[in-house]
Amino acid sequence: MAAAIIAIVVVLALLGLLLASAIKIVREYERAIVFRLGRLLPHPKGPGLFFRIPLVDQIIKVDLRTITLMIPPQEVITKDNVPVRVNAVTYFRILDPKSAIVEVENFMVATSQVAQTTLRSVLGQHVLDELLSEREKINTILQGIIDEATAPWGIKVSIVEVKDVEIPGDMQRAMARQAEAERERRAKVINAEGEFQAAERLKDAALVMAEHPIALQLRYLQTLLEIGTSNPSTIVFPAPIRLFQPFLTRPSLPATATTEDSSGDGPEA
Repeated sequence: MAAAIIAIVVVLALLGLLLASAIKIVREYERAIVFRLGRLLPHPKGPGLFFRIPLVDQIIKVDLRTITLMIPPQEVITKDNVPVRVNAVTYFRILDPKSAIVEVENFMVATSQVAQTTLRSVLGQHVLDELLSEREKINTILQGIIDEATAPWGIKVSIVEVKDVEIPGDMQRAMARQAEAERERRAKVINAEGEFQAAERLKDAALVMAEHPIALQLRYLQTLLEIGTSNPSTIVFPAPIRLFQPFLTRPSLPATATTEDSSGDGPEA
């Protein structure tokens, strides 16, 4: 009797274990890929509760959330033969769980390798200035190439960002000298443009003073006021502007009159 009870308990325990193993729960952001006797079932399971046949069904869970993949630093030689060290980050998510499991052995490793090789090949086709100034354009090119390569695996690459570009120290010093020379050139050009505009305004002022001589007198008085305000110890002896009038006007050449004999004949004999 005792042996029969023990056998019943063991059978119930085994049935309980089988029932527990048959019940599976998949989260909202997961899907379960089921292989029944090695054959893939057409539809993934989840989210929620579902049952599987113990010892017959094999389940692989796939995460559908966006995955952040860090691309290790890559040694790249740009188109203008400058060695740089670049690292990037890739954001992707799985759209087709069946393809991500069946079409590729390990989609994380495969995506990482595709991203690394694409990063080296694309950056090697650009010069250093484009790599530093056209970051958005390069990111778009990388995203398109990687997304096209991983599309058969049911993976959608949404963003690829080049995070950091490490440049050798001698190249950084050369770029600093170039930037300094460029700023000096711009400063000289701006200074020359300012001198040109000032000369244009002085020419206009001279034309106004030539038409209105009283303006020169007013400017003279204003200059005296400014000198007296800024330098109180300066002694100024004002002089009438009429004293300088002979020096401001151009002297006219004297007219030479030639006396000629109107008849052109000599004295009469």
